[in-house]
Amino acid sequence: IQSLVSGKYERIILVRPAVDAGESLGFLPGDFMEKIAPYLRPLYDSLIDMVSRDRLTKLYDTQMVEVAPLAFMRGRTLNDAFVILDEAQNTTGVQMKMFLTRLGNGSQAVVTGDITQIDLPNEKGSGLIRIQEILKNVHSVKFVYLTREDVVRRKLIQKIVEAYERYSNETKE
Repeated sequence: IQSLVSGKYERIILVRPAVDAGESLGFLPGDFMEKIAPYLRPLYDSLIDMVSRDRLTKLYDTQMVEVAPLAFMRGRTLNDAFVILDEAQNTTGVQMKMFLTRLGNGSQAVVTGDITQIDLPNEKGSGLIRIQEILKNVHSVKFVYLTREDVVRRKLIQKIVEAYERYSNETKE
């Protein structure tokens, strides 16, 4: 948001794949935007934590902030934008390539995800896992790996992550 206000970027685009977290919601009522709203809700929640609702409404109305499903990225060129792909562990390799090749002049992308929370039927097909190998030698592409010490929610969440890590390590042996 600060980069937007300072004029470094003309807009912020938040993108997310529409993937269920291990359970099918079946058919949802409403038009397309009403159907995808639950998948995009976490992005709206994060924005509301950063700026007031009134400010956020103005940013939406002026198209300075956009929240969109990954499926809407095909065919676009995103110039002068700061683009965030959230929950990237739930992209396929094809979707990841499609997303990364949307970046235009003056744009930067941040791809976030947790490879321990893949909801795809074939975990090995995760685009987030694949780009680590494909792009490892590409200049200007950087990977940052976070650990349980980086959890910013609350201490209980950090303890839950630690318990899952211990369990995973114990069951591998």
